[in-house]
Amino acid sequence: MTADPRLAMLASYNQWMNRRVYDASATLTHDALVADRGAFFGSILGTLNHLVVTDTIWLKRFAAASDAPAVLAVLDDTPMPTTLDAMPYATLPSLRERRAWLDALILQWTAILTPSQLTASLTYTSTRGARFTRDVLGVVTHLFNHQTHHRGQVTTLLSQAGVDVGVTDLLAMPPDAD
Repeated sequence: MTADPRLAMLASYNQWMNRRVYDASATLTHDALVADRGAFFGSILGTLNHLVVTDTIWLKRFAAASDAPAVLAVLDDTPMPTTLDAMPYATLPSLRERRAWLDALILQWTAILTPSQLTASLTYTSTRGARFTRDVLGVVTHLFNHQTHHRGQVTTLLSQAGVDVGVTDLLAMPPDAD
């Protein structure tokens, strides 16, 4: 079990909301998904790709740590994205498949993080080449906060396109079956 059950809750919320956003996005045509809507990453598909890219970057950084959980070894064959605006997935179905895979990995990973891993530091290099050292718990929290930030942008873009994602509050998430 994770040293911090709040991480398990955030990972579950992340997966739940991603499913809802992708379900809502699937009601639009491909042209509507790739239309430049003036968001940071242009389109709905661009913003959703950005989240997959950044989650991949962060998970690969965590996987490179000396005490990385073995569950992250599945990322060994995944290339490190080099830009935050990369579009590795040109269609929603292929992007959705990767998103679901990443969300399952994040659930597995957060479930086994130990107290010592959460209090450790992570040293990494940004996509611009700057070197940083941050505490792991802060960076994990950032991973979830970043998702929420850009999903909020996507829900706005979907709303502007006439698609209602519904309630996005954490408290609206169905309780675990446990």
